[in-house]
Amino acid sequence: VMHARDADEQRHPASLTKVMTLYLVFDALDAGKLKLSDKMNVSKAASRAQPSKLGLKAGTTIKVEDAIRALVTKSANDVAIVIAEKLGGGSETKFVAKMNAKAKELGMLNTTFRNASGLPDKKQVTTARDMAKLGEAVYMDHENRYNYFAVSSFTWGKRKYMNHNELLKRVDGVDGIKTGFTNASGYNLMASAERGGRRVIAV
Repeated sequence: VMHARDADEQRHPASLTKVMTLYLVFDALDAGKLKLSDKMNVSKAASRAQPSKLGLKAGTTIKVEDAIRALVTKSANDVAIVIAEKLGGGSETKFVAKMNAKAKELGMLNTTFRNASGLPDKKQVTTARDMAKLGEAVYMDHENRYNYFAVSSFTWGKRKYMNHNELLKRVDGVDGIKTGFTNASGYNLMASAERGGRRVIAV
């Protein structure tokens, strides 16, 4: 740790939550439990998610790779629920249990997940230190898929969505990771940059 201020104060992760959701997607891809071309079903619960969302309709499908890109760029809450239900055997609650187990395994001792999207929940809490651990882990454990976090835009239907992380274009070496916002959390950022063979992660 090069610099820390209030690193262990309780925060709400907002859409930084989706980095853990993606971590588990990458785990499933590596384990052969999921393929990038797999189509995932959209449930009524997913279609009713609050914005930000793609506006997926119940009964349709979305490919895993499109889902990854939608989470990274648009931060789509409906897509996060689709993934959670796919990997949780139809239950977001079961997927959340996997999120919390992985958090514990990674040493994120002050983090509790309650949903896969980061939508407001008073009991969904974390710290900057824990999010930094997650940022490091997703790079170290899934370096071969880490380039998804640098995707600048995503096209779905007739719409093109730009990545909310504007540091990607403005700061040399930045290649991720995720932004977030809710009223309770304020603006959140988990950023990573590499220059000259050195990588820095900031939350």
